Amino acid sequence: MTDISVRELPLFPLPDVVLFPQEVLPLHIFESRYRIMLQSALEADSRFGIVRLNPTTKKFEDIGCCAQIIKHQTSEDGRSNIVTLGQQRFQILEIIREAPFYTAMITWIDDEPIENPDELNQLSNSVLSALQDVVALTSKLTDSERNLPERLPNIPRELSFWIASHLGGPAAEEQQKLLAMLDTEKRLKREYEMLDHTRRQLAARTALKDTLSNVDQANN
Repeated sequence: MTDISVRELPLFPLPDVVLFPQEVLPLHIFESRYRIMLQSALEADSRFGIVRLNPTTKKFEDIGCCAQIIKHQTSEDGRSNIVTLGQQRFQILEIIREAPFYTAMITWIDDEPIENPDELNQLSNSVLSALQDVVALTSKLTDSERNLPERLPNIPRELSFWIASHLGGPAAEEQQKLLAMLDTEKRLKREYEMLDHTRRQLAARTALKDTLSNVDQANN
């Protein structure tokens, strides 16, 4: 089934959460308005939009991601625990209702067609290599075993979404920028810049740790 390009979609605003396609997001629904939204979504096509509420401007971001409800459980007091899966990204055209929950007219968006697949695959490999280095250096620095999932996405666009969704630290603002990009190459290049910067910092800290360790061993 092909989605029409413009449709009405319930919105669930969150201040520090950015959902990406194919990523799983569990949610706890307790506010009355979102209980109503959940029931409405379940009675329709089990979909609603996750959109970031900018904590500075107190406004919705223009770009969000559709969430498909794949599991839900409601307790006797009306609260619900649900599991959602990121679907298509969308652009908000107009907020058409605020009560009992936010609803918007949206249009679906996607990345632009790929012009140089070979170059994009090379860039994707470079990003993956930088990611592997960051994980390995983090493991060494913290004396803990950290591993990437056995099966990472092998399609550049999907890999770029996966990396964006797993950025560490308070990264919602950067994640929002990556979500809004409609160019896979630009998204991967930005991620490579961030990973390479982190890799260099970790390498320097690891080298310092090794030096101090050698000094301690020499003194003992």
